[in-house]
Amino acid sequence: MENKKKYVVYGLVAVLGLGITGYMAAYVVPNAFVTMTKAAPASKVSIADSYFLADKILARADGQDEARVNVYVMDATGKGVAAKSVQVAGTESVEPEIVATNSEGKASFKLKSKTEGQFKITAEIEGVEIDRTITVTFRN
Repeated sequence: MENKKKYVVYGLVAVLGLGITGYMAAYVVPNAFVTMTKAAPASKVSIADSYFLADKILARADGQDEARVNVYVMDATGKGVAAKSVQVAGTESVEPEIVATNSEGKASFKLKSKTEGQFKITAEIEGVEIDRTITVTFRN
């Protein structure tokens, strides 16, 4: 009879242990993992660390073909800053456009022109100009 009680106790301990382990595996660990890996949102823009690149700098001057420019709005630690207003502009032949950055701090622009020529493109973040330019060429 004594051995039978021992096995019952061992069985209860095993079931209780599996239940706690299952709960930890299903709820506690995933939530802790998400909390530990989620990056804090960046909010303060660093103009010096922000930049822009052209994906395509040669396009036809037909008002249809597009030159593509991406602006990356960064904070001082190199994280992208979301929901910031970005504008790119050139001469009057390249229409200015305003786009908000995505969750990674990227704002993408598709520029069109009906006028042939090389145009110096500038970018502004919340009204502050980035100290760099890109030249985009439109030709027929």
